[in-house]
Amino acid sequence: MRKLGLFVTGAVIWGMLVAARPWTSPEIEAKIDQIVAGLPLEQKIGQLVQVSWRNVEDPETLVREGKVGSFLNVLDAKTARALQEIALHESPSHIPLIFGLDVIHGYRTIFPIPLAGAASWDPELIRRNCRIAAEEATAEGVHWTFAPMVDIARDPRWGRIAEGAGEDPFLGSVMARARVKGFQGDHLGDANRLVACAKHFVGYGAAIGGRDYNTTDMSDWTLRTIYLPPFEAAVEAGVATVMSAFNDLNGIPASANRFTLTRILRQEWGFQGFVVSDWNAITELINHGVAGNKAEAAEKALRAGVDMDMMGFAYSDELANLVRRGLISETDVDQAVRRVLRVKLASGLFEHPFPDEDRAKRVILSPEHLEAARQAAREGIVLLKNEGNLLPLSTTGLRLAVVGPLADDRDAPLGSWACLGRPADVISVLAGIREAMPGSDVAFAKGCAIDSDDTSGVAEAVKLAAQSDVVVLVVGESRRMSGEGGSRAFLGLPGRQLDLVKRVVATGKPTVVVLINGRPLAIPWIAEHATAILETWQLGVQHGRAVADVLFGMYNPSGKLPATFPRCVGQVPIFYNHKNTGRPPREDTRWTSRYVDAPSTPQFPFGFGLSYTKYEYRDLKIEPTQIGPAGKVHVSVTVENVGRRAGEEIVQLYIRDPVASVTRPVRELKGFRRVHLDPGESKRLSFELGPEELGFYNVRSEWVVEPGKFEVWVGPSSAEGLHGEFFVVD
Repeated sequence: MRKLGLFVTGAVIWGMLVAARPWTSPEIEAKIDQIVAGLPLEQKIGQLVQVSWRNVEDPETLVREGKVGSFLNVLDAKTARALQEIALHESPSHIPLIFGLDVIHGYRTIFPIPLAGAASWDPELIRRNCRIAAEEATAEGVHWTFAPMVDIARDPRWGRIAEGAGEDPFLGSVMARARVKGFQGDHLGDANRLVACAKHFVGYGAAIGGRDYNTTDMSDWTLRTIYLPPFEAAVEAGVATVMSAFNDLNGIPASANRFTLTRILRQEWGFQGFVVSDWNAITELINHGVAGNKAEAAEKALRAGVDMDMMGFAYSDELANLVRRGLISETDVDQAVRRVLRVKLASGLFEHPFPDEDRAKRVILSPEHLEAARQAAREGIVLLKNEGNLLPLSTTGLRLAVVGPLADDRDAPLGSWACLGRPADVISVLAGIREAMPGSDVAFAKGCAIDSDDTSGVAEAVKLAAQSDVVVLVVGESRRMSGEGGSRAFLGLPGRQLDLVKRVVATGKPTVVVLINGRPLAIPWIAEHATAILETWQLGVQHGRAVADVLFGMYNPSGKLPATFPRCVGQVPIFYNHKNTGRPPREDTRWTSRYVDAPSTPQFPFGFGLSYTKYEYRDLKIEPTQIGPAGKVHVSVTVENVGRRAGEEIVQLYIRDPVASVTRPVRELKGFRRVHLDPGESKRLSFELGPEELGFYNVRSEWVVEPGKFEVWVGPSSAEGLHGEFFVVD
């Protein structure tokens, strides 16, 4: 919750704290006091240690001796139950273990990658998907997910852009709230809810050069305006844990950064859960150069506010000796232990520590979950081009050639961090098309590999294309080309795929390019020459059926881009909410902020996405046209479906503060609505703008609303819309 100027009432502060920790209680705090008072130092430290079950020898002994409080990567209910039995009945503390796993976009029922989920602009859909993932994971003994990743990513070279909501802090905040609420539910202690973890705190998505794990450097304004809001939204939604990042931030590694972990997260936001490091991030403080050895790394991390050490062995090896030497106090250790116990108690772990294998049999890959995955996949697809209204296609009377290395691929659609997802569970694009065209002879040729120079299959693919009425050409990335460690220096199609596209298009047959990828790609030739383009990302187990639903018109595409598509990698980083500069880009003169060898505009802007119908915007009203700094403006617009198909439009509201004490972005997303419209139907939509939307951080890091003119746009993307204005007056 942001402050308006310097004035914050006690009621506001209390409201902030209540919002930040709805899952604790006086009873929980009293129980924590009792447990901590009875623990010796070594048992306390054990609660702060997390290890990977697959990466340590004799994990049972670690539990039996009270040297571990959490495991990650326990992948079956039998192992989880056995370890938990030891913790409860044989360890000195009898405190249950908390099992963590990367349940990022599904457990066994794999949903679209988070970037594709954000393309739906549908927070209720995302909330439901995360609820389903929690139901499946908890049934097999998982208590805690290392999700959502809420890092803002403005550089598509960074592989982990796939794991977040894209480039915008407003959309990212909405999605962060939805994911936290989906995983944790309204009551964290329910047996089928997962403890969520907002990661990676903070600035990880701003890695220099888009190279994973790289350093980050940014102003306090950029930190607070762009990168912190989704984390704050997650805290307000009640997220119980936060993960500290790998990167350094302005010279201080995130896992030793007291300014972010204590001052901002705990003191400003009132966060009462615990912070876990990323994998070995504490010991990596030595590589960063801020610690000379593991003991110094442990001391810096604990003092900064990291409560649990994930696979770094710094706390287990060094904390007890640091206390004995007087370099840290046992009170510091107690504080971290209290935070870990607070989450264990609030999550109901003491009441229901074991998996429910009967429930697992009922819910995992259930028909209801698969149908939800299909709907999520449909909503994540973005129609980027549809020349001559080629789409939707007919399911009959059509000679269709399906071509490309990803057409019959069942691995790539799972995307990065696919948890327990299996290729055998995936419906490929080819399988989805054939299922939608029963009795038709759908020809198929792979053409080439995803990332090799072998072109031996291109001739066959071109021959099939020439014999067809329409070609569906499926190209993109393997799932290992994005995600963690998946940074790319080039953003075009890897291997010889573009050569295949050019040869197929040269046949003159109408060509639908279906992209399967984990990031925005630079595809200028395809954007110019393909007849139609579907951005399908990596949609999970129902990928092929969802693509077929859109190709053949069973579903009218409604997705909008959550990240800008560049024309070339030289434009990167590229994002819609940039500053204007003193010399804004103009193509008719050299002496402006532009390139001499490429346009300044993107290939496809943030918020862009086409439909099989047409929507008309009219009658924009802003009431009142003058408000005070604490006032509110109501913006309304009529949207009509003037086409022939029912559809859903994502109506977007942007503002600009053109004159302020610090420079402001050219546009900022401040609201959106999904609206279903039948042909000929119109609806009146309303938005409210107040201090939360109109304010910004000034040079003293105060949240202020300054007097002056504000511009408003309401439309289908960040590059279009009806325009109006209003004034804030003293």
